[in-house]
Amino acid sequence: MATAPDLDTPDEPVASSGSSFVNIGERTNVTGSAAFKKLIMAGDYVRAVEVARAQVDNGAQVIDVNMDEGLLDAEYAMTTFLKLIAAEPDIARVPVMVDSSKWSVIEAGLKCVSGKPIVNSISMKEGEEAFLYYAKKVMAYGAAVVVMAFDEVGQADTQQRKIEICERAYKLLMGIGFPPEDIIFDPNVFAVATGIDEHNNYGVDFIEATREIRKRCPHVHISGGLSNLSFSFRGNEPVRRAMHSIFLYHAIPAGMDMGIVNAGQLDVYDQIDPELREACEDVILNRDPGATDRLITTAEKYRGTDAVAEKAAEEWRGWPVAKRLEHALVKGLDAFVVEDTEEARQLFPRPIEVIEGPLMDGMNVVGDLFGSGKMFLPQVVKSARVMKKAVAHLLPFIEAAKEVGARAKGKIIMATVKGDVHDIGKNIVGVVLACNGYDIIDLGVMVSWTKILEAANENDADMIGLSGLITPSLDEMVTVAAEMQRAGMTMPLLIGGATTSKVHTAIRISPAYAGPVVHVLDASRAVGVASTLMSDTQRDPFVEKTAAEYEAVRIARANKGQNELATLADARANAFVAAPDGKAPSAAKPGVHVFEDWDLADLRDYIDWTPFFRAWELAGNYPAILDDEVVGESARSLWADAQAMLDKVIGEKWLTAKGVAGLWPCRRDGDDVIVMSQAPFVPSEVEGPAASALPEARTSTSLGTNGFPEGSAEVRLPMLRQQIKKREGRPNMCLADFITPEGDWIGGFAVTAGHGIDERSAAFRAAHDDYSDIMLKALADRLAEAFAERLHAHVRSDLWGYAPGEQLTNEALVREQYRGIRPAPGYPACPDHSLKPALFDLLGATDATGITLTESFAMLPTAAVSGFYFGHADSEYFGVARVGRDQLEDYAVRRDVDLDTAERWLRPNLD
Repeated sequence: MATAPDLDTPDEPVASSGSSFVNIGERTNVTGSAAFKKLIMAGDYVRAVEVARAQVDNGAQVIDVNMDEGLLDAEYAMTTFLKLIAAEPDIARVPVMVDSSKWSVIEAGLKCVSGKPIVNSISMKEGEEAFLYYAKKVMAYGAAVVVMAFDEVGQADTQQRKIEICERAYKLLMGIGFPPEDIIFDPNVFAVATGIDEHNNYGVDFIEATREIRKRCPHVHISGGLSNLSFSFRGNEPVRRAMHSIFLYHAIPAGMDMGIVNAGQLDVYDQIDPELREACEDVILNRDPGATDRLITTAEKYRGTDAVAEKAAEEWRGWPVAKRLEHALVKGLDAFVVEDTEEARQLFPRPIEVIEGPLMDGMNVVGDLFGSGKMFLPQVVKSARVMKKAVAHLLPFIEAAKEVGARAKGKIIMATVKGDVHDIGKNIVGVVLACNGYDIIDLGVMVSWTKILEAANENDADMIGLSGLITPSLDEMVTVAAEMQRAGMTMPLLIGGATTSKVHTAIRISPAYAGPVVHVLDASRAVGVASTLMSDTQRDPFVEKTAAEYEAVRIARANKGQNELATLADARANAFVAAPDGKAPSAAKPGVHVFEDWDLADLRDYIDWTPFFRAWELAGNYPAILDDEVVGESARSLWADAQAMLDKVIGEKWLTAKGVAGLWPCRRDGDDVIVMSQAPFVPSEVEGPAASALPEARTSTSLGTNGFPEGSAEVRLPMLRQQIKKREGRPNMCLADFITPEGDWIGGFAVTAGHGIDERSAAFRAAHDDYSDIMLKALADRLAEAFAERLHAHVRSDLWGYAPGEQLTNEALVREQYRGIRPAPGYPACPDHSLKPALFDLLGATDATGITLTESFAMLPTAAVSGFYFGHADSEYFGVARVGRDQLEDYAVRRDVDLDTAERWLRPNLD
């Protein structure tokens, strides 16, 4: 493996040409590339190696390798991948940056790399002793190291703090003989032009700190994450490119010689529009108190600007009306659709012919583009909005002429099954199918099997589509299939939703129904499946092929040698042993804290945007997806629309965020956590948290003299343990392992950002605007997740208080670079949804937040998150996966339920 590039420079600043600047490629990072993560999770290391090769071919001079994923054996993945790329001369010629938040993973990687690798990263956030311990380890391996400007107080933000921390770290490293040329300081690039005065000097702080660090710390290197700088202008690529180029123009001569930078997304300084260049430079160099406002104004001129597009926008209005309608449908433009539809109506003898003619012709173009991968889901949903507005204009004329509506390709009943309340995915599929000429009858959410079958019969449906997000929905789908069989139905049954899979459909649902059963992976496959099932010539071969595939799955599953399970006793004997010194202290502010109206503007800064794009079936991680060669244009348009709606959501208070968090004494009893809690929730005086930006909280009664809540009662929370046999040195994890038997603390929370959404959603649907309806629901989901992130940070720093000086960027929060976890019932570490009622009782969550639970433990409003807080320093996420009969029986006793009930709760985890 190649050594780290020779970046050693004299004490003078590097040349302004930036010829010695080193680009770091980050596509071999599971947290930065959805495509790479998918390959690694699937064990497809051969294709993963090609990702590394492509990075090097595209000019990366260092490749950053990160395998931090909760459901991945990161040590195995890191070592396997590094050994493979070491055997590839085209890749091995560049150095590797071994990147992980876990030292064990870094060390495993270092053992596989020849030459000089780079460790990313170490810091002084846990004090000097831990810092030097890891630094000596790095030095022993002969590696270079990224040192974050982070100490016990938190991240360095000001110039003084950056210099102080880096100089302190430098002196400590020199004291142990660490080679200075192997030190890479990251003094933290922060966002400017945020509207907060304290942030105005962040660009200058980095540049000037870089200059001074290079003087005080000879021979070191300086790196930084460039994308953070322009975060305020996400979605406006011309401005972001200009800001990055101008920042590097000044930072490189000051001494910045490394960074994660896409050279193809930079502009030549002298070729940037002078007005934009001056506005950006004034912000970055903080030359004018009004610079931020001026750049915001200037930036609007560049949002989505393109000379060719502007010319086209002027020309298309002069096209023939049929061509204009096609253009409006393909581009999702609804501004002129009513007048163009009316003009078309005047040209046809009957209004129905406008639908059957130019409108359907246009939608056929949309369908062809979507099917060929040249158009993406957000654009299709916009097209549907245009189509619905055109049809809505024509309907009164059609009814007045007593005409029969345009013939549909097929009639499909769609429903989210009983107990489940999630409908974004179902709505998207319905829109896509409607765009392709299908008549969709959407029954909504929480739909019983009786209502589904009745609707199918009453509407003479051609097929039924079921959707579900939570695992209990899988059982309900089996019930629907069985009832369809009992009723003698023969129509196709389509299965979709986040928890569904081809394997589950083959093993559980298909055997319950003799008619065609087809798992539909996502909206992009729905049209093809529906069209085939409606075809006279293609249906039977497709049904036979699918049935054969499912039979093969069942046979393979029956013959497959599954991972061997340990007995429950052996798994418990191999439990994880948490370090005693990692135990979190007692909560600073115990009890239940209710937040009745958290500021949405505050939550906006904590949004993880990658899942937002995935909800729209756009693959890629934010912010890289905005520059993606394939989906970038669609992603940027979607991003701009999301920001515009989010401005209204916050400015006009469309939604209300309510939350509750609780902290209680507890202890471990085997695999159970015993929580000491007040029986009823009794709100008392209003309490204002330390941070003035936070909303006021209602707080529960105080602790008694014995350290437990007055009138407290024991609440038992049984947890599940991994039973798959592990290789030596790997424990069988259980969440209870992070709690000590002698006495400890645990927390819980429930948050929602969904209050107020129903009224807005209904208004969008009434206006035939599915795009805005889906957009609002997706944003509400993101705000709820952001609320969970924000509240957890408040708990760590204030309510529990075990991390009082924590200062993390949003990127660091997304990568979970903090102490503690918040596992949710129904997710891998705590897969039983039925623990939610116990959690809600502890929190008084329904009274505090208005969140209710369905009979299948789904939360309403749907934009809601709940879970537990574990504060031990060793706590981490894991997947329980498959459990044995012995644990099922043991769990039933511990939960005090009959075996059938326990089996229903744990069915996804059973053999």
